[in-house]
Amino acid sequence: MNGPEIHVEFAPGLAVFVASGRRRGPTAVTTDGVASLGHVVESTGVPLTEVGALVVNGHEVPVSYVPAAGDRVAVREVERPQQVPGAPLRFLLDVHLGTLARRLRLLGVDTAYESTDIGDPALATRSAGERRVLLSRDRGLLHRRELWAGAFVYSTRPQDQLRDVLDRFRPELRPWTRCTACNGPLREATKEQVADRLEGGTERSYDVFAQCEECGRAYWKGAHHQQLEAIVERALAEFSST
Repeated sequence: MNGPEIHVEFAPGLAVFVASGRRRGPTAVTTDGVASLGHVVESTGVPLTEVGALVVNGHEVPVSYVPAAGDRVAVREVERPQQVPGAPLRFLLDVHLGTLARRLRLLGVDTAYESTDIGDPALATRSAGERRVLLSRDRGLLHRRELWAGAFVYSTRPQDQLRDVLDRFRPELRPWTRCTACNGPLREATKEQVADRLEGGTERSYDVFAQCEECGRAYWKGAHHQQLEAIVERALAEFSST
């Protein structure tokens, strides 16, 4: 870009996206005099999915605003909890977030997940077609124009990822109502209804079951239930709206 120079200051939470020299205080950015402020911000590395208010010379402006020479711009983070307009809140996760997908499903959050790498264009298209918030650690993916909505997952630790998503979006939590394998709804089932999916020891040791209405997978309070229960209890204690 070669045109008017503006001064941009990024909120501390956006520092992960920008070059080290732009992380503290206002920094000079040269524009072309035509591009929107949204485009200018993205050119610094910050996905618009992570941007809240854009404040120019003390006044909030839309992303379509074309900056003028000398403008002082404050780029703020998305406010929490983030409101997602339109469709009921649903998520789509990319191939790298399988553990997070299973934990969101465990909490009853509608979560689609691609277990294979189908490519950025297909993910963005699915986000738009199904009106799902795309969660990813791929910054380039979050820059795609066809996205319906998206959010960057800041941590690499599943427990921190889950807490961050719940804090940011505050989805309704309905634990034990979704299949962690396919996202389908669960229903109560008798031992007889799931007998063909059980091994002998399981059939003898347990009497309470659930089954996925879509893939048929059977669930019971097995060896890992205590660990799953702890995840659910922590989430409900901090984020349940009831």
